[in-house]
Amino acid sequence: MLQLTDIEAAADRLKGQVLDTPFVESRTLSQLLGCTVFLKFENLQYTASFKERGACNKLAQLSDAERARGVVAMSAGNHAQGVAYHAQRLGLRAVIVMPRFTPGVKVERTRGFGAEVVLHGDTLEEARSHAHCLAEQQGLVFVHPYDDEAIIAGQGTVALEMLRVQPDLDTLVVAIGGGGLMAGMATVARALKPGIEIVGVQAERFPAMVNAIKGTHLPQGSSTIAEGIAVGTPGGLTQAIIRERVDDLLLVDEGDIEQAIVMLLEIEKTLVEGAGAAGLAALIRHPARFADKRVGLVLCGGNIDPLLLASIIERGMVRAGRLARIEVSARDVPGNLARITAIVADAGANIDEVHHQRAFTLLAAQNVAIELVVQARGREHTTQVIELLQAAGFDARLV
Repeated sequence: MLQLTDIEAAADRLKGQVLDTPFVESRTLSQLLGCTVFLKFENLQYTASFKERGACNKLAQLSDAERARGVVAMSAGNHAQGVAYHAQRLGLRAVIVMPRFTPGVKVERTRGFGAEVVLHGDTLEEARSHAHCLAEQQGLVFVHPYDDEAIIAGQGTVALEMLRVQPDLDTLVVAIGGGGLMAGMATVARALKPGIEIVGVQAERFPAMVNAIKGTHLPQGSSTIAEGIAVGTPGGLTQAIIRERVDDLLLVDEGDIEQAIVMLLEIEKTLVEGAGAAGLAALIRHPARFADKRVGLVLCGGNIDPLLLASIIERGMVRAGRLARIEVSARDVPGNLARITAIVADAGANIDEVHHQRAFTLLAAQNVAIELVVQARGREHTTQVIELLQAAGFDARLV
């Protein structure tokens, strides 16, 4: 089984090839969550993900014959970019197989690193099968995204850096897809600080590692905003390491992940993808579990589709009460809409959208349902707007 010396050797290979990313305390998140939160900014790597650590370590150990043949990898994005970038840097041919649903930003960035991108299948499993076929047909070296000791060792260097900066951490919270990052980090942490608590996090829609380790039979979904950890089958190597060296596994839902993305963007001014926010999502979902502890989180990736991000931000504003939908019932006469908008404006709120509903309503024929989408300072401010509308004689309610 992988040992600390393997990861220390990987760290030597990676010197000058990848960033030793910042690992700092977030005072605001610490105050909000009731524990001391330290963030490892792996989203600042050149490919915006920790994945290039494992890719670089693997490619650096290829023989001359293997280098001449080139490599093939399967990935939904971050592993693809890591392999493509370091293959380009080392002058190797790289073929990357990606599922058809892969966000366009990841596809284009992978192509930008000079890789030959093949879009195949609707799932990671279908893409993996096709990558193996290409490896056999063209003599390429298959670079597994997580179930490979060289990959795991490269990812484990994240924990070496974290514990060097903050040796007094009580807990590590790490996202798990196939388990490469967690297996590497757990190997380091258990060797350097045997008493540290190590907690893995999976999305509720993809609980493969939880099922494998805990013997549960939780159902698997078809999609998640944390597509970087949407893995249907955990690795054999990673599963064995996680079973031996990880203390607990937690699940987070889509809302937790969305909230974590928005919090990191708003508070830390840093952009993460769904998988990168999973660790913080666990602290949001289970605050009592981590109360008063010194917790290290890995912001493991920052490659997120801009349209998805826009939707997440808007939904986050709704959850925070900063974007609200108010329905106002009023007589359908000239001047009423002007009165309503004036009241909202006087209350200090801003109107995003206005919709009139005359036909699809149970109101009297002389009345109209006016739906306002309003920007407010929060829930209390929204309530104040509604109360002012009601005081003016309008039937107003939050939808």
